[in-house]
Amino acid sequence: MTVRGRELLHVDRLDVAPGAALAVLGPNGAGKSTLLRALARLGRYGVTGDVLLDGHPADPRELRRAVAAVLQRPILRRGTVRANAAAGLRLRGVGRAESARRSAPWLDALGVGHLGDRDARTLSGGEAQRVALARALAVSPRVLLLDEPFAGLDATTRTDLLADLRAVLDGLDTATVLVTHDRHEARALAAETALLVAGRIRQLGPTAHVLDHPADAACARLVGYSNVLPPAVTGRPGLLAARPETCRVSTDRYLVSGLAVRGTVRRIVPLGGGTRVDVDTPAGTLACLGPGGDGLEPGRAVVVTVAETDVRALETDDLAPATRGDPASVGRSG
Repeated sequence: MTVRGRELLHVDRLDVAPGAALAVLGPNGAGKSTLLRALARLGRYGVTGDVLLDGHPADPRELRRAVAAVLQRPILRRGTVRANAAAGLRLRGVGRAESARRSAPWLDALGVGHLGDRDARTLSGGEAQRVALARALAVSPRVLLLDEPFAGLDATTRTDLLADLRAVLDGLDTATVLVTHDRHEARALAAETALLVAGRIRQLGPTAHVLDHPADAACARLVGYSNVLPPAVTGRPGLLAARPETCRVSTDRYLVSGLAVRGTVRRIVPLGGGTRVDVDTPAGTLACLGPGGDGLEPGRAVVVTVAETDVRALETDDLAPATRGDPASVGRSG
């Protein structure tokens, strides 16, 4: 996908089977929303390649009928919750009574059926997003596109909605694409995850493997392995990575087994349930997240330690994309 001659997004191929969910995980500006627009053929970007439905190229009209989307900020019309849930069907030419009948079960499935007569403008953020999801699912989409739909929700609301949506999607023959910057959402909803960095897919595979075994430094930081250690400080070949929550700050010299890097405390930040300690080392600043922090102060000499089982060896630090499959198309296979 290009704008004014500049390539914003380059994806060789993505396949999402009926009933399956793919998470596209990337930082801000990586091209996640651009990818969704390309899949739905929205916008005026220069797009090359094909979008396939059941293995066949789909024209814009077919895509409009096959695809439903839910955005980060739910857009609800003036009127009741019930009317909003039925709005997608009404736009497709379905009669008022039939639209109400077909959308009602989705409001119930997403826990807002009892709000049917409520003015949609009085809903909380979580309630509004549930109505937006019900509206999208009511049209029986072949493809459901989710553009960071949980980003504006508090932690409890987000967790509850993730659980409810997962239960709903498990019973459908809909191909779902979720774009997010949150690895926990990917783990909760998607069997496969693609890591999108600077407009290119850097890693693609089963979600558990992608999140726990990143391929390179950019992928590692994206999935929470933000402490990346070069051979110069570890004495081992290749890059190693660890998550802050598995790293500990010690005044002892070394662990019996595992990895240890010397440094000095840069800062200590209490975070309610734990404490973050940043340590300046020859590898850069390493973050350690856990209980404690007592007895530490900026400038103190310490050792950052991490157990062997919590260290990940990165396959490469190459900037080339790590993709799977032959260059072909972006779409849905069935």
